[in-house]
Amino acid sequence: MFGIVRPCAHRLADGLRTEWMAHLCGLCLALRADHGQFSRVVTNYDGLIVSVLTEAQTERAARQRRTAGPCPLRGMRTAPIARGEGARLAASVSLVLASAKIRDHVADGDGLLRRRPLAAAARRVAHGWDWAGARTGAELGFDTAVLVDAVERQQGIEMVAGPGTPLLAVTEPTETATAAAFAYTAVLAGRPGNSAPLAEAGRLFGRLAHLLDAVEDQPADAASGAWNPLTATGTSRAEARRLADDAVHGIRLALRDAEFTDGRLAHVLLAHELRASADRAFGTTACAHEGHGGSGAPGGPVRQDGGLPPGFGQQPPPRPGRRGFLAGCAVFVGLCCTCRICCADEYEGPWSRKKREGCCDQSDCCDCCDGCDCCDACSCCDCG
Repeated sequence: MFGIVRPCAHRLADGLRTEWMAHLCGLCLALRADHGQFSRVVTNYDGLIVSVLTEAQTERAARQRRTAGPCPLRGMRTAPIARGEGARLAASVSLVLASAKIRDHVADGDGLLRRRPLAAAARRVAHGWDWAGARTGAELGFDTAVLVDAVERQQGIEMVAGPGTPLLAVTEPTETATAAAFAYTAVLAGRPGNSAPLAEAGRLFGRLAHLLDAVEDQPADAASGAWNPLTATGTSRAEARRLADDAVHGIRLALRDAEFTDGRLAHVLLAHELRASADRAFGTTACAHEGHGGSGAPGGPVRQDGGLPPGFGQQPPPRPGRRGFLAGCAVFVGLCCTCRICCADEYEGPWSRKKREGCCDQSDCCDCCDGCDCCDACSCCDCG
């Protein structure tokens, strides 16, 4: 699975981990119910935030949960899952954005997609997902055309971008797409007053997702000669970090202007985990739990003399290249059948080859929250 919001299980206390899993499984099963088994490969960590935001703005009802049967990704256990319009909107958005990733892989000629027959097949899959996402969106009253338009504009912007092009001009299409998705959760929830602040939160979330993906991919892109927004525009990692930190702060401010019935999970994911995502991408991971690295301090490891840790600010060593789309699908199936996505302490992402933590990891708690102040939204927060 892909996405920038990959929470450490130890920060999801007081039942929030169960809620997070309910939305993750709800997205997966909504995809299966509306679009068939194969569509479940587009399940991703960021898409479920749309489901989380929708539910956070509504009164909890029994119909919003159902018990799902045993699944290999849950170690053949049953579990409560989220259902309803939020999960279906998340499925619609995930399909359209996943189709964009396929087109990006095809344009870059990644792996087996360098071969014309396979590239043509991948394009047909992407077209089918666009149509499926649009169909579900239309049933919910959400026009996915804004998402498709953003995807199409992205390719044109990248073609003309060069040294001196503002980085935010490159991230704009992603910002527009995520702003539309976040804002529509307010419509589904019957809270039109939340549309503006959630659109702002979505815009900044899209910016952050684009930035962190560029930062993490830059070494591999340089090695393979693939296009990267930071390299193409001549943007330094220091400037990218400044923009990322500004986006995280802006999302927190936008969330304060929205009204939630129960916004705890949304708050943890968007106010806390995004900071951890930025730290992880820039090599200053905020969690001391084994498999996450770092010292546990929110700002990352710092030496006793007050200086920066060795290697900070330098580009990380290149990681193995991405797998092509079809090869990644094959690895994904293998991970599912062996339950590694669910039960392994750590596994390699099927497409990105990035290290991931199993989503059902139950290891002992870490000191992620040391040094934080309290607020009404959660027990570990300095943004109240």
